[in-house]
Amino acid sequence: MFACDRDGRVTFDAAGRDVGQVYPWGMFGGGRVASENYTLPNVAVVDNELRVRAPVRRGGAIVGWVGVGRPLATVVEGVTRARWRLVFWAGALALGMTAVGWWVSARLVRSLERLTRHARAVRDGRASEAPTSRAREIAELARAFEEMRDALEGRKHAERYTQVLAHEVKAPLAAIRGAAELLDERMPEEQRAKFLASIRAEAARIQAIIDRLLELSSLEARKTLARTEELDAAALAEEAAGVVRRAAEMAGVSVRVEAAAARLRGERVLLREALVNLLQNAVEFSPRGGEVVLRAGRSGGRVEFVVADRGPGVPDYALGRVFERFYSLPRPNTERKSTGLGLALVREIAHLHGGEATLENRDGGGARAALQLPAA
Repeated sequence: MFACDRDGRVTFDAAGRDVGQVYPWGMFGGGRVASENYTLPNVAVVDNELRVRAPVRRGGAIVGWVGVGRPLATVVEGVTRARWRLVFWAGALALGMTAVGWWVSARLVRSLERLTRHARAVRDGRASEAPTSRAREIAELARAFEEMRDALEGRKHAERYTQVLAHEVKAPLAAIRGAAELLDERMPEEQRAKFLASIRAEAARIQAIIDRLLELSSLEARKTLARTEELDAAALAEEAAGVVRRAAEMAGVSVRVEAAAARLRGERVLLREALVNLLQNAVEFSPRGGEVVLRAGRSGGRVEFVVADRGPGVPDYALGRVFERFYSLPRPNTERKSTGLGLALVREIAHLHGGEATLENRDGGGARAALQLPAA
């Protein structure tokens, strides 16, 4: 501490060394806040110390000065500590902002990835629900995708089914028309009965095409399962085999079930229909005296139904098309084709349950159809 007279000469120095000196007051500053500036110089650096003084007034006139001094080393140390505190908090703030930015971007990226998977599932014809997100932009984008999907699917369904129905019904109608015209002529009763049987068969074919088309259209329009229940895979396999066993016996083909313990969730009617379609397909392609085996069991986190036969198998050129609508191969015994909608129905049912359907040739002859579904 020190005191000066009106002219700035030191009259008291607590250190006892600067009495009589006049400090070089060349700097302005001080005040209670940093923005204040005195009109009188009151800061000086003397002997590596920072000196600061304040005026002593009497009646408005300056009669002297009092002040304090502090070594610059302690000031530098304080500045250094303040600087490091500033660096620390700035780094912490930057790290926090980086973490928040990463978290936000990660959530957005995950939402976009879910949206991408949904779009690819829609492209592949698999069942998928539009992802939800708290981000308003992502949610709006998902809704726009879903609305676009509904609009495009509705238009494509109407156009595709109209064209397909017209194409598939054309041949049976031509056969019915030709047989009806011939019935107007005189002919033996035996031949007349043959033409009537042809008309009935072609009418039944048209009815089957329409029924299958309506069923397939209804499945494709559904986005979720209606009423699901926990099912026993072995019981479901036996139930499906029981439906086709009578017709298989008439064709000289035996149906055997090999099932292990496994459970799954789904609609019983749809899953049974899928298995019945696979079994009927296998029976129709099996030779007389052959055997169709339906195996059911758990494989990893999925329940797998496999239908195997020892028929002629699937030609290589048809392996990639067997699940297409209206694509059918001639049956070995009758050379007649089916509606070509059975396997398409199987695939739609599999996708609706979050599963997959496949068909491949077996080593040594025959085909192997598999229906893979999530386990309960």
